Amino acid sequence: MIRKHKKFSKPRTRFDSTRIEEEDKIVERYGLKNKREIWKAKGKLERIRNIAKKLIDSSQEEQEKFLVKLKKQGFDVKTTVDVLALTEEEILKRRLQTIVYNKKLSTTPKGARQLITHKNILVNGRIVNIPSYMVEVDEENMVKLAHKKRIVKPVSQEIPEEIIVENKEEIIQIGEIENG
Repeated sequence: MIRKHKKFSKPRTRFDSTRIEEEDKIVERYGLKNKREIWKAKGKLERIRNIAKKLIDSSQEEQEKFLVKLKKQGFDVKTTVDVLALTEEEILKRRLQTIVYNKKLSTTPKGARQLITHKNILVNGRIVNIPSYMVEVDEENMVKLAHKKRIVKPVSQEIPEEIIVENKEEIIQIGEIENG
């Protein structure tokens, strides 16, 4: 059995009021479930920065490969130094939840999250129910609402006349009682 490792680390100081206030604003702005999602974005950013640091000494071709990959993911970087200047908010902007909200498919970020988890969002023709899905630039225009087909039972055309007559008599009797 393969053990899954955490993709984030908790802050060193548990009760830092400035950090907590900043994280509360980010949670509200992006409609995140909890602060762990911010920490995951920071962890992803840290992994990207570590790769960029290792590539500073490598050849120009390897650096270009890495930069093309990041540009495809939607990050505006021109050099490896720009990669080191990325913030966790830029990663949060590439999430499916944020893109659904920015495309006005929902009225709030939390509403976007609900649409996604209820399998009402298509990305490139496939239903995606993961709010943290990282949308690439190519897929951004292919994000749309899924139109679910509703099953409607056909109404029977043949209704016995006895039922109709009985219902009319009941309606007449009820009307006479109300009128007086």
